[in-house]
Amino acid sequence: MGEERRERIADVMTAGRVGTRAVVCGWVRTRRDAKAGFSFIEINDGSRMKGLQVVAEGGLPNYRDEIQKLQTGCSVRVTGEIVASPGKGQDVEMRAEEIRVLGWADPEAYPLQKKRHSFEFLRTIAHLRPRTNTFGAVARVRNAMSMAIHRFFQDRGFLYLHTPILSGSDCEGAGEMFRVTSLDLDQPPRVDGRVDFSRDFFHAPGFLTVSGQLEAEVYALSLGDVYTFGPTFRAENSNTSRHLAEFWMVEPEMAFCDLEGNMDLAEAFLKGIFQEILDRCEEDMAFFNRFIDDSVTETLEGIVTEAFERLTYTEAMEILDRADRSFEYPVAWGSDLQSEHERYLCEQVFKKPVILVDYPRDIKPFYMKVNEDGRTVRAMDVLVPKVGEIIGGSQREDDHDTLQGRIRETGLDPDDYWWYLELRKFGTAPHAGFGLGFERVIQFVTGMANIRDVIPFPRTPGNISF
Repeated sequence: MGEERRERIADVMTAGRVGTRAVVCGWVRTRRDAKAGFSFIEINDGSRMKGLQVVAEGGLPNYRDEIQKLQTGCSVRVTGEIVASPGKGQDVEMRAEEIRVLGWADPEAYPLQKKRHSFEFLRTIAHLRPRTNTFGAVARVRNAMSMAIHRFFQDRGFLYLHTPILSGSDCEGAGEMFRVTSLDLDQPPRVDGRVDFSRDFFHAPGFLTVSGQLEAEVYALSLGDVYTFGPTFRAENSNTSRHLAEFWMVEPEMAFCDLEGNMDLAEAFLKGIFQEILDRCEEDMAFFNRFIDDSVTETLEGIVTEAFERLTYTEAMEILDRADRSFEYPVAWGSDLQSEHERYLCEQVFKKPVILVDYPRDIKPFYMKVNEDGRTVRAMDVLVPKVGEIIGGSQREDDHDTLQGRIRETGLDPDDYWWYLELRKFGTAPHAGFGLGFERVIQFVTGMANIRDVIPFPRTPGNISF
């Protein structure tokens, strides 16, 4: 017969398991030896915040040679009985029948100790930081949020779409894209002094995608409602706490949908996924509320229960212009809103999430539908307290000639978007969608100050370690 099946610590740490046997594996957090000749060992396998206390009696065969030498970071396999715990703060503990050491950790070299480490230091040991309380909690919330997003769209009949990571077009028109090539960079082929990309792998310039939106529109205009959830890339040389070079985006696209429908979906989406985090991640959210930001739970509960305020960009600029405070960035119609403006609207004026619509056309991408006034586009930004913009979207331009003109207007070549333009020639229809930066929303939910701490392995200027 094979060994008994290992169970997750989260599954055995319930009062209902008292009197049953279990096998658990994990990493040692602490070991404390009692004078009476036994040891308390806390082990954790990442399935929950709190670890399992194991009581190891001195009569175990390897007690002196191995168990009393266990240190933080060692991995063990423990077989024993789940019993009621007389200790405070825990319902059960395990009375060990066998403890096998699977992997030792030298206490002189192991960088994680039973103390608080700075997040800056932990970024230098990204291979070990998931073993800490904070990063274990971030990982569990990130996992729960991923599942909540999929459930939200799947329950509404959306089709999950895998859009390409390699792209030949710039969705945003910003030009901050990573180039992909198979050419010899030491001796690239040249024509008229320029690199000859016709001899590259794709016979044309290739890039890492900044968005799956354009491809999602293709499928929306064939299959109805779709969404993407995948990695995107920006070669923006920014070292702020809000920027990554590699990040994940959630992008739904809906056929036969206008700006109103887009706003309705975005509001329902945030309310739905935040409620699921409150319901499913109670222990981890309590940790963030206690140690990271004591307002995160209250903020999420407010978003779930409050109706979002909706107003136009022009109305917002009028409010900001009348504000009895000064801003670092001046307020003027035609300029993009900064985070300080967005937070002022959410936190001081309306005290709840805000959806702004109808932005000036000159500050928005080419694909957004132009309003009848010719000055604005059917854009929308969802603003939340503490962060500002968390969702950006629009009704898409569905008129062929207008879209072609907008592409030229933004300095792009319509020939590069021929297939996108043809969607407006063959059965065009109103459609809309939005984008949510996944790491931004994890940052918002957890209260973590730096976006580098909510993705397993951050990619930033000068950093591609791990």
